[in-house]
Amino acid sequence: MYLGIDLGTSEVKLLLLDGAAQIIGQAGMPLSMSRPQALWAEQAPQDWWAAADAAAAKLRQAHPQQFAQIRAIGLSGQMHGAVLLDAQDQVLRPAILWNDGRSHAECAELSARAPRLHAIAGNLAMPGFTAPKLLWVRRHEPEVFAKVASVLLPKDYLRLRLSGEKVSDPSDAAGTLWLDVAARDWSDELLAASYLSRAQMPRLVEASEPSAMLSPEIAKAWGLGPDVVIAGGAGDNAASAIGIGAVQPGDGFISLGTSGVLFVVNDRYRPNPESAVHAFCHALPQRWHQMSVMLSAASCLKWFVQLSGAADEVALLRDVAALPVDAWQGAPIFLPYLAGERTPHNDPFAQGLFFGLTHESTRALCAYAVLEGVAFGLADGLAALQASGTEVARLSLVGGGARSALWAQLIADVLNVEILVHAGGEAGGALGAARLGWLAAGGSEAEVCAKPAIAARFLPDAVRHTLLHSRLQRFRKLYQRLKTLSIPPSQA
Repeated sequence: MYLGIDLGTSEVKLLLLDGAAQIIGQAGMPLSMSRPQALWAEQAPQDWWAAADAAAAKLRQAHPQQFAQIRAIGLSGQMHGAVLLDAQDQVLRPAILWNDGRSHAECAELSARAPRLHAIAGNLAMPGFTAPKLLWVRRHEPEVFAKVASVLLPKDYLRLRLSGEKVSDPSDAAGTLWLDVAARDWSDELLAASYLSRAQMPRLVEASEPSAMLSPEIAKAWGLGPDVVIAGGAGDNAASAIGIGAVQPGDGFISLGTSGVLFVVNDRYRPNPESAVHAFCHALPQRWHQMSVMLSAASCLKWFVQLSGAADEVALLRDVAALPVDAWQGAPIFLPYLAGERTPHNDPFAQGLFFGLTHESTRALCAYAVLEGVAFGLADGLAALQASGTEVARLSLVGGGARSALWAQLIADVLNVEILVHAGGEAGGALGAARLGWLAAGGSEAEVCAKPAIAARFLPDAVRHTLLHSRLQRFRKLYQRLKTLSIPPSQA
């Protein structure tokens, strides 16, 4: 048995996989996010561990015999978060998350201090990345910065609690702006630009290689044997790619989670920072990937459920499905920038918007607009990837949004690409993490990373694509015309 632990923003999810590649069971525990000030997003790392431990207990209770046979553990996690530890490995402050926008000024500082940043890290300096966060802490919390002995990424904090070891992997480390992405190693030059050194970084191993052993204390508490290996693990999107078998150049997927991601595998390092496209290491050796990222995706639907008073997301989607065939053409346009935006705008101050509301704008029509706005954001990401020479004909769909056939078809129509949903695709990074554990325990890539069975296929409708393209152009014009009206919170 192989255990995958996926540390998301809203949930810690555990998945148990057997040696025949069958999912035996899953368990999760919810997480909450704190926004103590405008643009801020934080979580307590101790809460991650408490949730993972509780989810393990649930999974063990549901599948006691299989759980006891775990041979390896893989990790997947939300990227970019800054976990700051002192010399005794105690957490110094709440973790600053990937969707935190406070360090926009420090992005300019980092770019000035590291003129070769784009060439080495392959990415623009954005507030979501880890390095600007440390510059912010140095400026605003100097007493905390002075005590920083180690900086860990979120999933790597779980590894520390599981094993006592400080380790990361290239796919996750590529999101810090401290990694030489081509060399898959820390860059002393970029670390120095953040007033840090290699001594404060975890050691690196490939995502599919052993990184540590489960500590005797946790093994005893979880009822496991003495020789459970922990894989290097991966950033959540690279892990999701492993989960749906996106391991060869040209393979790609869309992840509809809290954020929205369009991910394509490359056989070499292909940076394109000018379009706010991310170039990261993949979770397998000698492979990289390009990625466009929108900061709010399925979270937009969750937000609208709460705003509109709908019973839940399922009920809201049912209302959208019941709309007359062409009613969507009278829906408002929705800009999904509830937390700023990355690709292609790199604008932490971008704001959400409903445009075109009338007396005929029902809850169902506005809900449709939310689904469409997220699809339009993905279309902007695809256009940025295409500008860098990357073409795709089909994409798999993973994450919580993969449960909605309505949304999958809309994305196919907007992007004009075939969308595939795989069995277990909603498991996302948890399945990929379990597969990485299997690889670390000696499994072969061909056996472990096979593509799961296709559960559904969505072909684009040419007529709807043409009609939607007209609305997409309005969507793009709205952002360009209104961006100057987005006021930074400090100036509001």
